[in-house]
Amino acid sequence: MSDSWAPDACTLPTAERPLRLAEFDRLFHDALRDVDRLSTRHLRLRLDGSAEAALRDVVARESACCSFFTFDLTRPAGHALTLDIRVPAAHAGVLDALAERAAAVRGR
Repeated sequence: MSDSWAPDACTLPTAERPLRLAEFDRLFHDALRDVDRLSTRHLRLRLDGSAEAALRDVVARESACCSFFTFDLTRPAGHALTLDIRVPAAHAGVLDALAERAAAVRGR
């Protein structure tokens, strides 16, 4: 996922996009357990529970600048965090890039 993956619908200033990408990379590197692509419009990430505060923070900020994302963060009792990310069909490419980035960082 390069800096150019963000569509015009993203209101995050261009200069801040590499910083946000680095935040996602840190979360993926430190806490990501599993990546499941459930459909072209739905990605599920499972993360270590210790990342909950950081994940809630970045998801809230990402929701503010990229309104096309729908994030659903759950933590079933005794389980890792589950983050379901959904996008409209027009933004499936953004979800592709996010899924590829998560898988690549997790694989390091």
